[in-house]
Amino acid sequence: MTHFVYIVECSNKSLYTGITTDVSRRLHQHNGEIQGGSVYTRSHRPVILRYVEEYETKSEALKRELEIKKLTREQKLRLISL
Repeated sequence: MTHFVYIVECSNKSLYTGITTDVSRRLHQHNGEIQGGSVYTRSHRPVILRYVEEYETKSEALKRELEIKKLTREQKLRLISL
């Protein structure tokens, strides 16, 4: 099963990083269109998808998610702009 690491930009311009197997569904969850989402994005809607990477395993995606979460905001913005 394919896993994706993604970054969304929230209404307050903050960046949220997560993983999923279905980017479209997860985006709808974060925006409150369907049940789910995260506690953080629930109070910072709407969110806009800014970046996606694809991985073959959940383990690889989790490792990359952690790497991205450790980046500074400026580094994340550079990653998004590539």
